[in-house]
Amino acid sequence: MRIVVALGGNALLRRGEPMTAEAQRGNIRIACEQIARIVPGNELVIAHGNGPQVGLLALQGAAYTDVSAYPLDVLGAETEGMIGYMIEQELGNLLPVEVPLATLLTQVEVDLDDPAFQHPSKPIGPVYTAEEAERLAKEKGWSIAPDGDKFRRVVASPRPNRIFEILPVKWLLEKGTIVICAGGGGIPTAYDENNKLNGIEAVIDKDLCSALLAEQLQADLLIIATDVDAAYVDWNGPNHKAIASAHPDVLDDMQFAAGSMGPKIEAACSYSRNTGKEAVIGALADIEEILQGAAGTRVSTNIQGINFR
Repeated sequence: MRIVVALGGNALLRRGEPMTAEAQRGNIRIACEQIARIVPGNELVIAHGNGPQVGLLALQGAAYTDVSAYPLDVLGAETEGMIGYMIEQELGNLLPVEVPLATLLTQVEVDLDDPAFQHPSKPIGPVYTAEEAERLAKEKGWSIAPDGDKFRRVVASPRPNRIFEILPVKWLLEKGTIVICAGGGGIPTAYDENNKLNGIEAVIDKDLCSALLAEQLQADLLIIATDVDAAYVDWNGPNHKAIASAHPDVLDDMQFAAGSMGPKIEAACSYSRNTGKEAVIGALADIEEILQGAAGTRVSTNIQGINFR
């Protein structure tokens, strides 16, 4: 099977952990131990989050004021290289030496007319006082939003439209390579009025980009790996229960948290509708069971209604 695995940010850096190279490498090693179990007999593409890593680079950039901070597209490229390197090394230490691995910096096109640019929503970088936030908004043209009793910069999260490196990914897969790409939703780019491609200040949702990646690669399965074993209705409420399988149309009418499970459900539904194949949301620790159809929340247009565990 050709499988795209989208690793959640928790696979790289857990909440409350120090943002050190050692902590990230330790978590990536654990993630790779799970992924290595499904390598035999399959073609594998790995996508991943990068939110904490971009945030760290933004903090570091803010601390050095002699030059202007690097733009988000460059920070995204830096984190793709850093995280891809760690995944390659840790996964390579678990697999036979003849299994090739490659990380591709992945440019993703978005539309500058996307409504998301009118409603920036993704928080980026450090927190500021009200006075600092107001000054930075005027100086840099930033959008600022409350974050607890502080303020943070927010940027647009447009939909991904095209992955420029899709052909090299296919070529590598055909040669038996495990490919790491589309990290953090890919590097956000757009064409200007002169038809020149440029990086832009935005953050593309990792799960939506992974769904597009799986669709364009004609993957057999999309696995959205997270820190819970399934999507739940009424999460932590009195009617809390796990969804075993569902048709996308049913999930459209349900409410999921916008900052966590919501994008995963949207991505799974999009992939299933556009390909007629299955997407599964589940725990990375259950990845073998997910592949066997025994774990996670399965989303498919071939499923009638919704089924609970």
